[in-house]
Order: sequence, then structure tokens, then C-alpha cells
Amino acid sequence: MTTLTLTPGAVTLDHLADIYWNEASVRLDPASHSAIERAHARIAKAVAGTDAVYGVNTGFGKLASVKIASKDTTTLQRNLILSHCCGVGPAISRRETRLLMALKLLSLGRGASGVRLEVVAQIEEMLAKGVTPVIPAQGSVGASGDLAPLAHMAAVMMGHGQAEYLGKILPGAEALAAAGIAPLVLGPKEGLALINGTQFSTAFALAGLFGAWRAAHSALVTSALSTDAIMGSTAPLQPEIHALRGHPGQIQAAETMRALLAGSEIRESHIVGDARVQDPYCIRCQPQVTGAAMDVLRMAARTLGIEANAATDNPLVLIEADLIVSGGNFHAEPVGFAADMIALAIAEIGAIAQRRVALIVDPVLSFNLPPFLTPNPGLNSGYMIAEVTTAALMSENKHLANPCVTDSTPTSANQEDHVSMAAHGARRLGAMNENLARILGVELLCAAQGIDFRAPLATSDTLQRVVARVRQDVAALGEDRYLAPDLERAAVMIASGDIVNAAGIDMPELIA
Repeated sequence: MTTLTLTPGAVTLDHLADIYWNEASVRLDPASHSAIERAHARIAKAVAGTDAVYGVNTGFGKLASVKIASKDTTTLQRNLILSHCCGVGPAISRRETRLLMALKLLSLGRGASGVRLEVVAQIEEMLAKGVTPVIPAQGSVGASGDLAPLAHMAAVMMGHGQAEYLGKILPGAEALAAAGIAPLVLGPKEGLALINGTQFSTAFALAGLFGAWRAAHSALVTSALSTDAIMGSTAPLQPEIHALRGHPGQIQAAETMRALLAGSEIRESHIVGDARVQDPYCIRCQPQVTGAAMDVLRMAARTLGIEANAATDNPLVLIEADLIVSGGNFHAEPVGFAADMIALAIAEIGAIAQRRVALIVDPVLSFNLPPFLTPNPGLNSGYMIAEVTTAALMSENKHLANPCVTDSTPTSANQEDHVSMAAHGARRLGAMNENLARILGVELLCAAQGIDFRAPLATSDTLQRVVARVRQDVAALGEDRYLAPDLERAAVMIASGDIVNAAGIDMPELIA
């Protein structure tokens, strides 16, 4: 297993993608330890003093005015974690949990949280040895930190809750013991530092971003296949058109599609004498739509790259000013906006892809392909209902794309009276990406079938490799058969990046 050394404040999205896709272990750059220790020393000074410091020697939220005796500060942190373990619903995936833990390390590593180095070392060791807390998916409103889910993480660090270890779900204490890790006794402010923060929301937003970025490039491949399958024009891909508009995503999308279609015999066969003047928008405007979605994903990526490197708990220790100050960095509004942007991009990539599926199965529009792409229509229905399925998935993603960040509700006796709803705004992205992969998977099958019908004319060498990859897992459709497994195999090829790899596309960095 790879171990990445991360420098708090300077971690890139490539690092985070490696943690997410490959479940890499992480450790903080030892150069960050000095700042962590200085902040902890400032908290220790506050504990010994008489001034009220939120969450250090006071209660929490609406109970902030209740002063806590010095002898009870350890109990205060223990009670905080256990009382906040109120998550419900299914457990999140190991991949998302590990990304969340890495993000928490980065936040603590900024040296503004006041925790001991032992807290950082505990998270690093759990990641290295594969002790993964079981974290319920629901319960955060994305403000005052992702309190409930992060409490479930912290509970395992203390030997409570549940964790996955070597493929088994165990009580937290047993999982730690099996891995040779001692449970942690939290000191002043440490429980608060662990559960205040946006790491749950940010982890899910990043996961949604990484999946959407891969899907966008898969969509360029499937759309190029569809263009050739219906004998569409490549004239709208002329580079000057896109340069005159200037949007980077549009320019990149058109360039990629030109490269994918270069050398196609199918295209060469109808350049001269084609009675059609213009293709429908779902063919002609692919760079403008998918490219715009890519630009939106890049905007979200910039926000999430900043957030991943941020200190987001409360209060924060300001070493140079010698202050411990209550603020609001735990409010996940930036993450909520980014998640809503990603949702819009996912929905629109799927919406135009669904129209391409509808086009390719329609004999009126598909330029002489057989109805529903079956060689014997009537007796066979071919891809008729597969197209209907894409319409259902497209519609579901449209509903899911409605903004979440505007849906604030007061909580905690009106102390926390405006919240971001970033947690479920980010969580929905996983389901949306699954829907998108299935839409693009159906397009992949339909476009490959359409290309087969154009024989003996061949598509480009690049797209022939894509069709060959499809045929490794899904045979061409002759007589009707049970199609659900084919659709799932195609979706996996999209979601895994296999189709992008088969096409030889180098995906550019999210933040150029």
C-alpha cells in the first residue's frame, strides 16, 4: 500500500484522488509537527487559566455559557463524542471514510486545532493498518461541522463504536486491539477538534467530483461513437468555432472529439453529398454542453482544493496573535455550493447523452440504422427499453440536481440558525454518478451496435479499440436477450475508466 506524505495547506487534488481511488495511506509531513505542538501548548495554557474558552472549559452550542471545572475537561470531551454519535442510515464506504480521515489529518496539521501529536498519529496508524470506522451516512446538516458522522470516527479512536478490520465489522475496541493500536483518551479540545469541520461533506463532494470528471471524459468517447454511428457531421468540431467562443472546456471537448474521430471511414463516406445540413443539438452541440460541464467541474474543484487544505474546526488557535478565537470555519457553505455545481454538471452530461441514445434508436433520425438497433425489428425490440431506462435515470438526476445549499433550517435551539446542508448535497453525487454511468453505458452499447451496422465501413482506429473493449464484455445484440447484465457491465466500463483508457485519452488535471 502506498503511503503519501502530505504537507498541510499544499495538498493537491491529484493527491486526494490517489487517496480516494487507490486507498493510499497518508502521513503528515513532519515539518508540520512544530505548529501542532505550539497550538496544543496554547490550549494547555488556557486549561490552566480562568478565562472561559469555548469547548475547552465550557459546554457546547447553546450550553457554551456553562463553565466546566479543570478536572472535568477530559470527561467533557468523552461525553461530547458519545453524545454526538447520532448518525443513522447505511454506513458510508471504506473509500469515502479513508478520504474523510485524510482530510481531518490535513485540517489538524495546519496547527490551529490544539490537539496533541498523539491524535494525529492515531489517525495515521488507523489508515496504515486498515482500521476503518463505521460511519452512518445521515445526520449532518453541514454546519457546526459534520458533527454526527465525525463523532462516529472519533468514537472508534477512543475504543467505542464499530470499525471494519480485515473485512470484518468489529466493536471499535476489538478492531483497535486486533491492529495493535491503543485507544485514545482525549484531552482538552481534542474531541471538539475532531468533530468540528467539513471533512465528511468535503470527502463526498470530492468523491462526486472525481467520478464526474471521469464520466465527462467517458461522455466525450461515447458521444464521438454516437456521432459516427448516426453518420453525423464533424464540421461543428472545427477548432476555429470553439476558439471564437473561448471557453476552455468547450475547446478541450472539441479537440478530444476531433482526435477520437480522426481517420474514420464512416465519416469520409458522407462528407460529400449528404442531404442533411445540420445535425440535432445533441450531436452538434456536444462540446458546448459537455465542455461547459467540465468548466463547472473545474470551478468546483478550485473550491474543494482550498477546502481540503483548510483548518475548519472551532475555536481556532492563532499562534502569532496568541489568541484562541471562536469563528465559523466549520460552516460548509463553500462545499455546499460546490456540490450543487457538480450536481448540475452531472445532470447535464446525462441529459444530452440521453438524447443521443434516443436519436440512435429512432430510425427517423439515425440515418438508416434499423429501429432500436435490432437486425430483426418487430419480432425483436432491441434497445427499445434500454433507452426508456436512460430517460428514467436522466429524470431522476434532474430531480436530484435541485440545489441543497438554499435549504437551510435552524438547529440546536437556534444557536446554529443557518446551515449549509452540504452533507446531503455532497452525498447525492454518488447516486447521480451511478445514474450517469448507466446512461453513458447504454449509449456505449447503442453506439457500438450502430458502428457494427455501418460495416464494411469502419470508424477511426481509436474508436475501433473502444468497440473492441466493449465486445470483450458485451456481445453484439442479435436476437433479444436478457439485457440487464449487459447494461451493468457497460456501466462498470464507464465508471471504472476502462472506456477512457481504451480510447487513450489523457484526462487533464482538474485544476489547470
